[in-house]
Amino acid sequence: MRRLALAALLALALAPSAAQAQAPKPQLMFVQTSEDMRADATTLRLVNLAPQTVFFADRPVRMAGHIGMPAFLEEWTNKAGPDNFAADPPNATLSVYEPGAGTNTLVVVKISHPVVEGRDIVYRYRLIEGKMPTQGGAAALFIDWIGVGGGVGPGFHGVGAGARGVGIR
Repeated sequence: MRRLALAALLALALAPSAAQAQAPKPQLMFVQTSEDMRADATTLRLVNLAPQTVFFADRPVRMAGHIGMPAFLEEWTNKAGPDNFAADPPNATLSVYEPGAGTNTLVVVKISHPVVEGRDIVYRYRLIEGKMPTQGGAAALFIDWIGVGGGVGPGFHGVGAGARGVGIR
């Protein structure tokens, strides 16, 4: 009897509380930066891409970090869970510095099918808003969040858990 009571107390202590189980999950956004960009009607190439992809969230907790390309590409596979980027391609805003332009060019796209070619990454894209430049200078791609079921932290694709990155543990 005493053993059963001890086991029940231990199970209760280790079980997540109702508040923990219902806590909102972080909604991560990703940022990829490159030295240059090129595009045609269907593909976007980020040239000399930085080796790390930055992620951040401000709700329900502030968090930030970075992940390597293998971990980022895993977010596009079934290993990342049912709500992976391949199943639900993200929208992204591309900010491009074009020499001689007064401001950065901003373009909103839906990205899919990432392929790494040397130090470049190539996405297929569908234009949502703006006019895609065919070439530019330094670029930043701001990739929309992965919400419940995907992203960094427990229950979020696993990025940042264990050996994959620096997110919630």
